[in-house]
Amino acid sequence: MTKHIQVQLNALFGPRRPTRWVTRERPKIDRIACPWLIRRFLDSDAEFLYVPTAQVSEAATREGAAAFDIPGAAFSHFGEKCSFDAFLEYFALDDAGLATLAPIVRGADTDRHGLAPEAAGLHALSLGLAANFADDHQLLAQGLVIYDALYSWATRAKGERHDWRP
Repeated sequence: MTKHIQVQLNALFGPRRPTRWVTRERPKIDRIACPWLIRRFLDSDAEFLYVPTAQVSEAATREGAAAFDIPGAAFSHFGEKCSFDAFLEYFALDDAGLATLAPIVRGADTDRHGLAPEAAGLHALSLGLAANFADDHQLLAQGLVIYDALYSWATRAKGERHDWRP
């Protein structure tokens, strides 16, 4: 973790670790992409709470957590961008793989699939995961695997083609 990221986390949480984050229940797209980003780039032990929308602010205060992907939160949609973008900008995450993922997540999360060809696929996978898992933490666990795979594609396999024809 860079010193810049540590300073930013300290501004949000002080020395307390693991960090705690809270958002709306039944996560899809942004509410899985952001925890993936946090766990992989900011705090591998971060804890996530999923609560009913009306309880996010109260839960954040009670649990000493940072709210995300909800209006009024520091990490939420702004202009044409989504919460994933807010994290990238706030923490100044300058990473080629994340730059590739950003328009995919944004396109899937804002129903603008034209931003990246992969956005429609991410949207479909996210809806399918939500249909398969009733428990939000199980859903998150499976979603982390998908975002790990997307990041691996973005950093190691993006140019690879698959055109085998018998």
